This record gives sequence, C-alpha cells and structure tokens, in this order.
Amino acid sequence: MSSALALFKALSDETRLRLINVLNRFELSVNELVAILEMGQSRVSRHLKIMTGAGLLSSRRDGLWVFYSAPAEGPGRDFINAVMPFVTKDITLHADLDMARKIIEERSRKTRQFFNSIAEDWDQLNREVIGDFDLPAAIVSHMPRCRVAVDFGCGTGTMLKAMMQKAQEVIGVDGSPRMLELARRRFEEDAGRVSLRIGDLEHLPLADGEADFAVVSMVLHHLSHPGAALREIRRVLSPGGVLVLADFDKHEDERMRTEYGDRWLGFDLPALTEKLTGAGFAVRHSELQNVERNLSIHLIVAQNNS
Repeated sequence: MSSALALFKALSDETRLRLINVLNRFELSVNELVAILEMGQSRVSRHLKIMTGAGLLSSRRDGLWVFYSAPAEGPGRDFINAVMPFVTKDITLHADLDMARKIIEERSRKTRQFFNSIAEDWDQLNREVIGDFDLPAAIVSHMPRCRVAVDFGCGTGTMLKAMMQKAQEVIGVDGSPRMLELARRRFEEDAGRVSLRIGDLEHLPLADGEADFAVVSMVLHHLSHPGAALREIRRVLSPGGVLVLADFDKHEDERMRTEYGDRWLGFDLPALTEKLTGAGFAVRHSELQNVERNLSIHLIVAQNNS
C-alpha cells in the first residue's frame, strides 16, 4: 500500500500532471521545462525531484545538463500507463505539448543553421578532433561489396568518396543544404553513381530496404532522439544489411557543444549497444580508437536482424 500511496501523492498536483503529460512524450532539460511551464527554475526542480524520487521520472546527466523523461519500464511506467487515459487533455495540457514540439523543432533548426554556417570549415574542424586517424578507411574496412551504400549525415561527402570503392551506387543524406552543395561540387564527375538527398535522420528520404550497407558516422551525438534515428535506419536497410556506427565515447568536454554543435557528450558502449539492439540490430564487432582532445571514438559493426 505504501508504494501506491507514494505514487498517487507524487502525481497529486496540477504542475506535476503537466510535467508527466509532457515528459511521457519527450525528453527535456530543466531549462526547456521552465520555458514550457512558464515557472521559476526552483519550483520546477522541486516538482521534478518529487516525481523522480517516486519513480515517475528518470533523469540523465550529460555534462552540465540534466534531462528528464518518463521511465521506459518498471512500476513507475506501469502507473503512468494506468493513469494517463484518465488525464483529460484540456487547453493547458495541449498547449504544453505544442510548446514542447516547438522546442524540439527549434533544436533541429539550430542544428541545421549551425552546420550551414560552418560547412566550409567542417572538414578542417573534423581533422582537429580526429587527427591522424583515417576514419573513412577504418569504416570501409568493415564494408562488404554491395549495390547501394548510404552515408547518413554525409556532410561534404568525404565518407561517400571512400565508400565508392565498394559500392555500385552511394547515397548521401544530410539536413544541411550548404553541406550538400559542397558535396555536389565534390562529385560533379561521378554524378551517375552518387545521389545526394536532404532529409531528417528520423524521417529518411529512402524506401524500405533500399540500402545494403549504411554508415552513421559522428552523427548520433547531434540528434535529439538517436534511438528513433537508428530505427529509421534499420527500416531502409535490407534484411541482413550491415550498419557501421562511429561516435564519441562518453566524455565531459563541454566545448564540443559550442564549437561543434554537439547535443550529447558521447555515449558509452553499453548505451550504444542498447540503442542498436532496441532498434533491431545485432552488434557484431566493436572497437575504440583514441583521437585528439582526450576523446575516443567507438567503431561498431551491426547487422539488421530482420
């Protein structure tokens, strides 16, 4: 009885109902929740502490930022599932969800704006972090010969150039028009084998099973929802198709947010493995490569399980 009482008490407040309504859909930072609820940070933080203590919310620290969301499983998840059908979506709750969606859209807009602004310098910025490590060569070493290969978040096309060694056709997808324009210049003589497409990694401009091989290299840490992107990547991969994922190991370098537009400060191997398996991939191989600025890069080979 005591656990039931704790859960009911934790949700017996209008503000906390508003919070669970939003956080049941989105993962948001304290500052984002302050903007949605139009309340002071101390007040919002107090409610978040009560709900987290009761098991109704999960928190995730990423450097100096803390993000909150409803738990994916456990008693708190079961309680939320039972209660939410009785929470009538009034004007306030609808407005909160609309504001949360706008915040997520604004994140994406700022990311596109950032990459458009630094497109000409992007290859040099990458070299400053990766140093002498030949990431394209490392990825292509795990690439089978295939008909269609895709680079998600292709930037200016450096990876695509390397992938052409083993693929009859390569497809590059990116959300930055400026990046794609620079990639087009790179492939003027190879236009017949290269398709460049603008798109969001959570809504890819590819048909189901269109690709035999895919790369998502140094991209996930820029995304609000890496798991959703991986599920979408699995959709466009043929059954048994291979994905190579490269991304930073977990770190604490906050400069990567301002200098490189990073959303996440890397991922440890268990987190990446969980995201991949949750999206329907089987991990076949992983390795860790040290690079510049005391950073390391995971290189993971996974296969579409379908």
